[in-house]
Amino acid sequence: MDAFFAAVEQRDYPEYRGKPIVVGGSSRRGVVAAASYEARKYGIHSAMSSVKASKLCPDVIFVQGRSHVYREVSRQIMDILKRYSDLVQPMSLDEAYVDVGDYANQFGVSPTAIASEIREAVRKETDLTCSAGISFNKFLAKIASDYKKPNGIFTILPSDAEEFIKQLPVHKIPGIGKTTNEKMKAQGISTGSDLLSKGVDFLQKYYGKRGRYFYHLLRGEYYSPISLGRGRKSLGAERTFENDLKDVKIMYHILAAISEKIGFRLQKNMLVGKTVTLKIKSHDFNINTRSQTINQPTNDPLVISKVAEKLLVYPLPPQEPVRLLGIAVSNLSKAYTETGQQTMFEFS
Repeated sequence: MDAFFAAVEQRDYPEYRGKPIVVGGSSRRGVVAAASYEARKYGIHSAMSSVKASKLCPDVIFVQGRSHVYREVSRQIMDILKRYSDLVQPMSLDEAYVDVGDYANQFGVSPTAIASEIREAVRKETDLTCSAGISFNKFLAKIASDYKKPNGIFTILPSDAEEFIKQLPVHKIPGIGKTTNEKMKAQGISTGSDLLSKGVDFLQKYYGKRGRYFYHLLRGEYYSPISLGRGRKSLGAERTFENDLKDVKIMYHILAAISEKIGFRLQKNMLVGKTVTLKIKSHDFNINTRSQTINQPTNDPLVISKVAEKLLVYPLPPQEPVRLLGIAVSNLSKAYTETGQQTMFEFS
């Protein structure tokens, strides 16, 4: 889906259309959950602090998220996908892999034509746009889905894959983040062709198992089928401070921001957790962890924040200046809808 949360808000509230809006946070605190394309032009993106978003675009509009609406629209979209295949692997509320091979063979249509049908059905039934990527494996399909966003469609045929991969910027490869990308650039690796030319031994030497994975992925030797059941043990986030903290009230604000980020990720992936763990790293790098298991599984950032605040001061608040605070939510399970039915979404 294209800027899913923000697009839903712009669909439902005409006054937001054509304007830079951010879902989540406020001008003074919190984290961006989603940004409209008008906001993205200013460099605003999800997981960015709301304060930074306000600096990049003083006119940005902060909108309170409506998770129940996003879940309902997501169910509509997944129902559309399941018309074309039983092999649907949701990655989050707004993204999924679909294996349409059987449908294509049965009706004699191309996967690209099927993707066009799906996009049109989504537009008609939800009044939202989505982008589709079509290829013979999940890696290339994912790359293709981002290639002509928003509201685009792109196909990578087997005959075109080798040349496409050679020219692919390495930062587009899943698993290569900012730090790894900078390290690779320093080694003369900017494209898929550069990466492959280094060879598997070189990549494994400097990047470990990930280096071998990158090599085989780009050679088309890594096959990942549609998965109908996946899981994760925990989900967390942490923040390191430029200056050590002593004021507990300031720490409370930090924990609220971290909780909001975790809550958004849990909700996006339709997960709830029962155990909240607080990580405290002092100025001398000593680490203290405190955990509490609650009765009712949650993905509510306010609940997570309240538990973390309690853990911060019990049995005693930090006695030394704090260098880092982190929160993890574990004992995860699928979220349930208001009707008590299990959702179909898994963590990505």
